[in-house]
Amino acid sequence: MVFAVMDCGYVPRCSLECSDAGNIRLVKLARLIHECPHGIHDISRTELNADGLPRFNMPFELGLFLGAKFFSQRAKRCLILDREQYRFQKFISDIGGQDPKNHKNDAKLLIEAIRNWLEEDMRPIRIPGGKEIHRRFLDFKTAYPNLCHELQLDHARFHFNDYCQLVSAWAAQVPPIPPVKSRDGAWRTIHIVENGKIVKQQIFVRPSK
Repeated sequence: MVFAVMDCGYVPRCSLECSDAGNIRLVKLARLIHECPHGIHDISRTELNADGLPRFNMPFELGLFLGAKFFSQRAKRCLILDREQYRFQKFISDIGGQDPKNHKNDAKLLIEAIRNWLEEDMRPIRIPGGKEIHRRFLDFKTAYPNLCHELQLDHARFHFNDYCQLVSAWAAQVPPIPPVKSRDGAWRTIHIVENGKIVKQQIFVRPSK
């Protein structure tokens, strides 16, 4: 998910980006939701824990996002993901009509869903298709252990900020996606992201005839 967001030219945000114990988690979530015009919520991650109880963090965060959208920030856009079609009706039926996308626990379908959703926001700029982004993701997975070794990171342990740094490092080594053409004839590249922040954006305008 993080790779797809970054490869589409966006900066991923997550509560894991800051581990300040002085911040109450709910306050941190509220701040991130307030700052982000987009939200991606995968409600498939509600598996039972060792005590037989489900984890409802993601549905809870989805509720916070929808509340912010309905009561104050109406321009917000939201993508809801699940692993089975209509599964959500068994445990959170109130979101009926929100059109959750089914990824079947398949990375390719997940990437395509995220790309297609973000592409709607990028118009008239066109971004590469889900198939191309998935191919790049597989290349990144292959390079991941070596990247971790180069940056002296433990590839078996996931840390959000480290992962964003690894994606940026990989993108710097791999030839960038060719410039994409908008419907009005302008040429533009995808954002170049480093450490979770957009540091460069090249725009090429077609010369007037």
